[in-house]
Amino acid sequence: MGQEQRNVTVVSHPLVQHKLGLMRRKQTSTAEFRQLLREISLLLGYEVTRDLPLTRVEIETPLARTMAARIDGKKLVFVSILRAGLGLLEGLLDLVPSARVGHIGLYRDPKTLVAIEYYFKVPQDFAERLVIVVDPMLATGNSAAAAV
Repeated sequence: MGQEQRNVTVVSHPLVQHKLGLMRRKQTSTAEFRQLLREISLLLGYEVTRDLPLTRVEIETPLARTMAARIDGKKLVFVSILRAGLGLLEGLLDLVPSARVGHIGLYRDPKTLVAIEYYFKVPQDFAERLVIVVDPMLATGNSAAAAV
């Protein structure tokens, strides 16, 4: 479970901490790094989707009709900040394969450190969807803030 701090959730789950430690090792190969990042993105996706609204629908099981939970409300779009967000995006799509995808290209001006947009491509119905911005926030967080 994460700690809430002004609209920020710090995920301190032991598996996330363990996998981050493995990723940081000098001897971790590129293939291992990518696999660990994908695994971490699944765990982060679990946390970020924790409060999605549910509705109950009737389904037919092999034995009888019953009520089952189904995600309700706005459909999801994952917006990846290029290129750093791409590693997280794959794991999130494993978790929610029906989500739409968008991309925002940003780079930091080397002098001012201000994020500059060079690419923006999102689904047409972007405004009607719940948007989850995908960025590992490796440095200042300016790219994520600019994307929002």
